[in-house]
Amino acid sequence: MTQINLSPPLFSTIPIRVGIVGTGYAAKARAEALKRNEQFLGNAAQAFLVTVAGHTPEKTAAFSTTFQIQNTTSWQQLVEREDLDLVIISTINRDHGLIARAALENDKHIIVEYPLSLDPTEAKSLISLAAKNNKLLHVEHIELLGGLHNAIKQSLSKIGKIFYARYVTINSKQPAPQKWTYRPSLFGFPFVGALSRLHRFTDLFGQVDAVNCQSQFWYTEVDLYKACLCTAQLRFNNDVIGEVVYGKGETFWHSENVFTLYGEKGTLIFTPQQGQLLQGEKIQTIEVGARRGLFAKDTKMVIDHLSQRTPLYVTPEASLYTLKVADLTRKEDHRKNYSG
Repeated sequence: MTQINLSPPLFSTIPIRVGIVGTGYAAKARAEALKRNEQFLGNAAQAFLVTVAGHTPEKTAAFSTTFQIQNTTSWQQLVEREDLDLVIISTINRDHGLIARAALENDKHIIVEYPLSLDPTEAKSLISLAAKNNKLLHVEHIELLGGLHNAIKQSLSKIGKIFYARYVTINSKQPAPQKWTYRPSLFGFPFVGALSRLHRFTDLFGQVDAVNCQSQFWYTEVDLYKACLCTAQLRFNNDVIGEVVYGKGETFWHSENVFTLYGEKGTLIFTPQQGQLLQGEKIQTIEVGARRGLFAKDTKMVIDHLSQRTPLYVTPEASLYTLKVADLTRKEDHRKNYSG
C-alpha cells in the first residue's frame, strides 16, 4: 500500500499527555519507550505517560508502580480524562473498536494495535469518525517497519516477475497457554487477530481478487482451543498467487517462520534471521535487520507526526482493506464448514 501523510493539524500543546489501555507486552514496550524519552529529554520531551488502565487491578497496580504513573480504574474512566491527549489501545482484540470509539468521542488521538476492530464495518465507521473529529487514528502494523519486510521489498526486483509467494508461521506451544489469544471471542478469527500475516501480502502485492480458506481447531472448551491451523490462498490483481499458513498451539511439535517468493528469475527464501536469493546453483545471502525496538519506533513516529507533521508509514485505510480480506477468509471458511 502507498504510504500517505495523514497530516492532521499540528498538536496545539506540548507535551502530549498519554494514557495506555493494557498491561501486556505491547503496552510495556510503549511505556518503556515513552519513559525512556522522558528520562533523556526531561521537560523537553514531546510526550509524557500519565496513566494506565488494565484488565485486572493487580496487573494495573504493578504496571503503574513499575512506570511511576497513575492507576486509572477502568478504560472507560481513562478515555474520559481531560488530562489526556493520546490514548494507546494495547488490550484484547475484541475491545479495540469499543475503546477507540469512546476515545474518539472524548476528543482523543489514538494508537491501536491491529486489528482496529474484529468487524470491518465498525472499523470503517471509526475511520470516518476520526476524520470527522479531526483526530489521528493510527493502527499499528510494525511488521512493515521490521527488517524482514524491508529486506523482502528491497530484494523483489532481483527475481523478476513474481508469480507465487508462501508465508508460513507455525508456533509450537507445549502446553498451549490458556490465554485470550486462544479464545475466538477475544482474539477473533486467526487471520483477523493475526492480521499482519495478510498485511505483508497486501502491502507487497496490492488488491486481492479472490480468496480461499480452510481452518482446523482443537477445542478444549467452547471458547478455548489448544491449537489452530488456518490456510488461505489469495489471488491478486497482478496475478500473484499468495498462500498464508498460520498455526499455533500444542498440536504442533516444530515451529516455523519462512517467507518464500518465486519469480521468473529466481527464488527468495526468508526467515526472521536472514534471507537467501537462489538462482540456479548461485546462492546469495541477504541480511535481515533486527526486529527489536519496533513498538518504540512506531510510538516515536506517531508523536513526531502529531507534533511535527512528519509522515507515517501506514494508513488506517490500508489496515481496513486487509481487515476486509481477513474477514473474507473467515466467511469462506465458515461457508465450507457449515454449508449443507
